[in-house]
Amino acid sequence: MARVTPAFLGALDGRFDATACMSCGVCTALCPMDIGVLPRKLFRQVMLGLEDQVMAETDAVYQCLLCRLCEVNCPAGVPVAENVRLLRRHISASVYGLGS
Repeated sequence: MARVTPAFLGALDGRFDATACMSCGVCTALCPMDIGVLPRKLFRQVMLGLEDQVMAETDAVYQCLLCRLCEVNCPAGVPVAENVRLLRRHISASVYGLGS
């Protein structure tokens, strides 16, 4: 069963922005790494506060090249690369104990 962590979204510096995502799939279709979980599913999990599920996708978060191909082509203008950077910063601090 998924555990909801209401403070999770706020823990991402308050700059995480995926509210405009319409789950169109352009980002997933264009990803040169073919990482199917990013960003649609992952961003939805963040917005719902499903921190455990997001943390289970740590490998996928770090596989992203941050090439911004998805971001440049996103019809909703979601800042995909910045969101991934924020997730990496959170994972680095909470899982690996690295400074923020």
